[in-house]
Amino acid sequence: MTIKQRNYKSPEDFELIGDFLLRHYQPNNRDGNWLQPTWEYMHSHPFLDESALGKIGIWDDSGEIVAVAHYESRLGEVFFETHTDYAHLKPAMLEYGEKHLYGISDDKQRYVRAYINDFDKDFEILVQSRGYQRWADGDRPMSQFIIPDPFPEISLPSGFRLKSLQDDNNLSKIHRVLWRGFGHEGEPPEDELEGRRKMQSGPNFRKDLNIVVEGPDGYFVAYCGTWYDQVNRIAYVEPVATDPDYRRLGLGKAAVLEGIRRCGEEGATVAFVGSNLKFYLALGFQQVFNSRCWKKILPP
Repeated sequence: MTIKQRNYKSPEDFELIGDFLLRHYQPNNRDGNWLQPTWEYMHSHPFLDESALGKIGIWDDSGEIVAVAHYESRLGEVFFETHTDYAHLKPAMLEYGEKHLYGISDDKQRYVRAYINDFDKDFEILVQSRGYQRWADGDRPMSQFIIPDPFPEISLPSGFRLKSLQDDNNLSKIHRVLWRGFGHEGEPPEDELEGRRKMQSGPNFRKDLNIVVEGPDGYFVAYCGTWYDQVNRIAYVEPVATDPDYRRLGLGKAAVLEGIRRCGEEGATVAFVGSNLKFYLALGFQQVFNSRCWKKILPP
């Protein structure tokens, strides 16, 4: 056993870490690691601070990746992906996160938000012993949906229809529904269209699995991105948004179910979403674990 720690190198480590996540996935995501589509979505998101990617820490054993400590979009958040036989590396991974992945708050304090799965009691005891405090607002629950066969019929109100981006990949319409669906008022700024294009840059992004609901006026009014991991036969739902002017009509529900249905046709048996909102629970998702957020202000 020859364990070495090194830093992330782009682009080669993007695929190597993705393969690591695929290999070590366990049913019901009981491994607790990120799903490979989550890792891919991170890299295609316009909010990602790409300048800090080189600070991601990788541990390998004889050339094989066995652990990764990384952020998601901005420094300050630390996630831990591990091979089940290498849990003993977690103290070193936490220390690495404090030294290299810390964020700086508006009041110039260094901080770390460490995400620990609620079933990893030993790791939670460790972070508490190092002065971390629970910050429930930052929690990242994971929920699962068993894909039925046959899949129930999906219905929409009159005047609305389901489409995929393979049918109509209008970036302006996509930008508008995501802008409004995530709480921004008015019409979206046109200079952010390139970010929407980036969201389609992942190697496993599929236009036919990204579903929209088109309204009577021709605008997209609901959106569901769906990813399919054919190795483990799982679907991953991200992102989901509904224009606030069209909520409570079942449009978001229809988009999510259609994306999952299409993944089921490809062979997926289960779908995951990083949320436990009532919206998803009402669709039939059930929480399988919670990645709990622990926050620490680091000394100057």
